[in-house]
Amino acid sequence: MAQADAADTPATVRQRLRSEVDRLLQRGLKGIEYLGSPAPVVGTTPKVLLHRRGTLGLYHYKPQQSEIYRVPILLVMATTNKAYIFDLAPGQSLVEYLLQRGYDVYVMDWNAPTAAERGLRIEDYVLDFIPDCVARVQQQSGEDEVTLVGYCFGGVLSLLYSALHDGSGLRNLVCFTTPLDFSQMTLFRTMADARRFDVDKLCDKLDVVPSDLIIAGFDALRPAGRIAGQVRLWDNLWNDDYVKGYRMMERWGAETLPLASEYFRQIVKQLMQGNALHQGTLQLGGRTVDLKRIKLPLLHVIAQHDHIVPPACAQPLMQRVRSRDKQELMLPGGHVSLVAGANAVKRMWPALDRWLEGRST
Repeated sequence: MAQADAADTPATVRQRLRSEVDRLLQRGLKGIEYLGSPAPVVGTTPKVLLHRRGTLGLYHYKPQQSEIYRVPILLVMATTNKAYIFDLAPGQSLVEYLLQRGYDVYVMDWNAPTAAERGLRIEDYVLDFIPDCVARVQQQSGEDEVTLVGYCFGGVLSLLYSALHDGSGLRNLVCFTTPLDFSQMTLFRTMADARRFDVDKLCDKLDVVPSDLIIAGFDALRPAGRIAGQVRLWDNLWNDDYVKGYRMMERWGAETLPLASEYFRQIVKQLMQGNALHQGTLQLGGRTVDLKRIKLPLLHVIAQHDHIVPPACAQPLMQRVRSRDKQELMLPGGHVSLVAGANAVKRMWPALDRWLEGRST
């Protein structure tokens, strides 16, 4: 038991005990409320569905300023997750922030692939979905150039598109926590080791790789993470803002998407096992992906404490592209807190705005 501070008086001790009792009671009441309440509402910034095709959804957000930057922004979400991480809630929304700063914002979101889409491959995303969406953004906005912004594996797809299309239709390229050297994703590489994991056997049997398997892979990176999160939640149940933020993140993680089996097979064999993107041997549509063909203005934002895409996995990108205007920005935070939450509001969002403003006119 901790020794009381010598300066404590009976009155201050009573006050502290009263505060702790009040907080304990609030935890109990809030715990009952937490268990009985529906999932938090997310993604409320006004938007219009421009196009839907199977797993793909393209949205346009309603501008919030009378004058907007000429170059529209197309956000590309990682294929394992829903894009509302960009638009959690008012005041906690990257999309809302960009709209308020005068940008014209579009988002590529994903739905769970159906059994009929089991044959989807990386080529479908890079040579079909992204070009289709870029063309639709150009048509909707009336502009010839688009800023492409990819998060995590959405960044990988954006890189592949930029390299294979020589930046056609693009003004800028922005990547958040985008992996390049997959040999640095040590635990994922261990789990995907061909001597232990027969990905062909799995994908031959399944139309889609279930989200539970994807979630288990992420959880394995931090085995105690879920328990630690629940302990922190209990400690902060009295804090409505903390609970709201926790529940939004919990919902986003729980809604991890399954992946088409052929797409999953490619990721494991070519990227995780073969490290083909880093080695320069990745082929799509009969063409070798050469990152040296990327000459666009490029911003790559890396999270200093990213346990999914460690800095060593992401940093080689700067040396691989031929962009004259390129910047790597490493910020404190983790894989998700880089783009959403208080850390992102203070650091990443303003940095992104500063970089974009002079390149979006």
